Amino acid sequence: MKRSPFNRRPRVAREADQLVWLAEGLARSSSRVEDAFWEPRLLNEVATLIDAEDEGALTAAMDRLSQSGERGFEELADVVEARCESALVGDAEAQVSMLLLAIPVLAWSRLRIPAGNLPDALLNQLRSDLQNHVLDKGARVVLGDFLFSPDQLPQGYTATATLARRFFAALEARRPLRLDPADFVETGQFLSDVRYVLAAVAIEPTAAIFRWQSEDVQRDAQTLAWASAAQSSLASAFPACAFEVLAPQAFFAACRESDRQLRPYSLSAGIEFLRATLGIEPAELRAFIGGFHGHRLEEYRIGLCLPEGEQVVHGLVWPLLDAEDENSELVAEIEARLRDAGVVHLHVFEQRFPLEFCDDCGAPLYPNEDGEPVHPEMPEQPASPSAHLH
Repeated sequence: MKRSPFNRRPRVAREADQLVWLAEGLARSSSRVEDAFWEPRLLNEVATLIDAEDEGALTAAMDRLSQSGERGFEELADVVEARCESALVGDAEAQVSMLLLAIPVLAWSRLRIPAGNLPDALLNQLRSDLQNHVLDKGARVVLGDFLFSPDQLPQGYTATATLARRFFAALEARRPLRLDPADFVETGQFLSDVRYVLAAVAIEPTAAIFRWQSEDVQRDAQTLAWASAAQSSLASAFPACAFEVLAPQAFFAACRESDRQLRPYSLSAGIEFLRATLGIEPAELRAFIGGFHGHRLEEYRIGLCLPEGEQVVHGLVWPLLDAEDENSELVAEIEARLRDAGVVHLHVFEQRFPLEFCDDCGAPLYPNEDGEPVHPEMPEQPASPSAHLH
């Protein structure tokens, strides 16, 4: 007989209580000696829950700690993420540390941004780029043969840990991880978005993973060399796209960094899209910025209008991330990014907009010059578009 989900609640609450107690204890520790008490207990508790695929207890504890405003949330998040994206395998005499990496690629196109399987020749070249410019000489690496969209990445901690284990098994077998596109949802279509190539790397415990961990290597120079090489290697995977390759990082850090980088990238892409499609220069556009609220400020939306008329021709979303709130300097950053892109006519609304979407298609609504949230619509007879994306 299938158990009622209500039977799980007391156990989930107990497991969450234990995580909160351990994470708060570690956060309030005043010495490394005390850390040595809390850390292994927290690590063991998290490992047990992840191995049991108990997402409920993990998220319940994270939610409670996030509301407390203390460092316990950061301590628990660090441990949970580390346990999901890394592993120590082997026996005491021959241990190997493994880490799941993500390579984010920011892209925009008037056509569909690609996702799905990658050919072996491209994977071989990208692996060579990693070994030549990013990874330490003693590191071993395998790549997955799939270009992930954000909604195709594992959802949740235990799903991430499961995918990481598949990569680690491929790394031990010294072969690329073959992924079936039928196992993933079909990705949505957006003007600009991020794609991910995932990889797993193995090193000896305490050894360097990245080249810039060496004292005689400059991280910025290596990152630039990597970006140039990877741009060339991935060109065939992004036809009719403008794209930018970011530096590889541990899985969760790479996802957070790509979220941050995608905001200004999407803003620039939207303005370039209007230039390429309508033949209009950024200085001719008018930008109207408003804060959109659910229970709290969730995001800023920017409506872009032509020199004349109140119709919004394109909209941009700048979501809040991590601990950002109404007190963050996001409006100033959005204005600066717009000006850097060539937009000079800006207006910021002080009113609170409701977090509304189109009833028919679900698209966000954007503020026009009258402060009304509207659906963006392109002109019926645009000028001849430019075919060049840059």
